[in-house]
Amino acid sequence: MPPLNTSHPSPATFSLMGIPGLEHLHAWIGIPFCSMYVVAMVGNVTVLAVIRAERSLCKPMFLFLCLLSITDLVLSMSTLPRMLCLFWLGAHNIAFDACLTQMFFIHSFTALESGFFLSMAIDRYVAICHPLCHTTILTHTHITIMGIIVVIWGVAFFSPHPVLLKQLPYCRTRIIAHTYGEFMAVVKLACMDIGATKRYSLSMATIVGSCDAVLIAISCVFILLFNLPSKAARLKTLSTCVSHVWVILVFYTPAFFSFLTHRFGHHIAPPVHIFIANIYLLIPPMMNPIIYGVKTKRIREGFLKFLTIKCGSASPPLGISH
Repeated sequence: MPPLNTSHPSPATFSLMGIPGLEHLHAWIGIPFCSMYVVAMVGNVTVLAVIRAERSLCKPMFLFLCLLSITDLVLSMSTLPRMLCLFWLGAHNIAFDACLTQMFFIHSFTALESGFFLSMAIDRYVAICHPLCHTTILTHTHITIMGIIVVIWGVAFFSPHPVLLKQLPYCRTRIIAHTYGEFMAVVKLACMDIGATKRYSLSMATIVGSCDAVLIAISCVFILLFNLPSKAARLKTLSTCVSHVWVILVFYTPAFFSFLTHRFGHHIAPPVHIFIANIYLLIPPMMNPIIYGVKTKRIREGFLKFLTIKCGSASPPLGISH
């Protein structure tokens, strides 16, 4: 950890540039970004409302889906409102502490999302390969413990990031060439050797991402190799795995490319890298409720039942005229 340097105190504010070279298109770029934000918010709130209203959905899979939806909501609210203020209102300045806070939420909740994907993969493995023990293995107590472990895992690995940046001296430009307070974009502004700090950040991201991805892949292989008794059961299992693998690919593919651009893509144009980093934060919160809502029959049925109850309660009784 770099020592404190009082000769160059931390700046009070930074200035977010947005997407370098595309500043004249910020207003137009904000339209699809805002659309994705609205879809993510409405989709995840709907999933939470349906699972809360339908008591039959209080199963491990849907409880983990609730945790995933909460994570997506926090992740979206940590990035998109500030980004839209930049695109549409020209609000470039961001307080240094606000920048660090945003960074903490982005990195920690991204790690939490990866951890909840792993928890859902474990739930699917137990439900398919050990169905008789499913309710005894994944009790509410065990689910709570798994959730706490995931939270500690994500927070512990990425809490040092803001602390490290707080201690660095900044004597260069205070313009962050990004749409939000990304760690690598901020650390480049320090006027000292940042090689060790960058290696630490990349190694933490590699450890968290690779561990979760490998364990998820192993669980999927075990599920696919499990000898199910009927063709219908095998098709249902395959459908479950396909939807889960699709969600995983939506999350990990842009994350993987973002990591590669930091590690090896020194000649990649900044707008390309920033777009990848934004997709990494925008697409998964939007797609998760859509994929799970469309592919999960009980979520669809619960949503229709939820709408029926709401519409029924909103309709006036017969015989009452307006």
